[in-house]
Amino acid sequence: MENKEDYRPNVAIIIVNKAGKILWCRRKDGYGWQFPQGGLDKDESPIDAIYRETQEEVGLEKEDIRIIKESEEWFDYKVPKNRIPKYFRFRNSKFIGQTQKWFLAEILCDDSNINLNASSPVEFDKWVWANYWHPIYGGVEFKKKTYRKVLISFLPYYHSCLKELYS
Repeated sequence: MENKEDYRPNVAIIIVNKAGKILWCRRKDGYGWQFPQGGLDKDESPIDAIYRETQEEVGLEKEDIRIIKESEEWFDYKVPKNRIPKYFRFRNSKFIGQTQKWFLAEILCDDSNINLNASSPVEFDKWVWANYWHPIYGGVEFKKKTYRKVLISFLPYYHSCLKELYS
């Protein structure tokens, strides 16, 4: 029987540019493309974690983004059993998946501020600006259902962001 303790607390972010595209990153370990994300440190709030993870993974500082929306719920996904040892390499193997608090943000700076080598270990080796719905077709297979739920939940806020950008 699984429960909440079986899922590692995690944060993830969808970053939107002025053209309405989203930041989409390729994992350097060859396990596909995904959004910046990472685990919560002990006693760290989700908002503090997302600013830290965004800086570590893509080099964007707090002042480089504006949070538009924080998800009201936590979204869970299971990691395939054969991937658990690699996926939770810095944690004990009691986890079967992740529970994620999601954020939608607008990038405020130039693309040149995106730096995949901002900290070590480096998570990504490439990034692109992708269409909003691309992740449900081109993402890590076991995360696609979660991506779909999150993108649907953020859709009204994404549209509001675009109205602001183009008004």
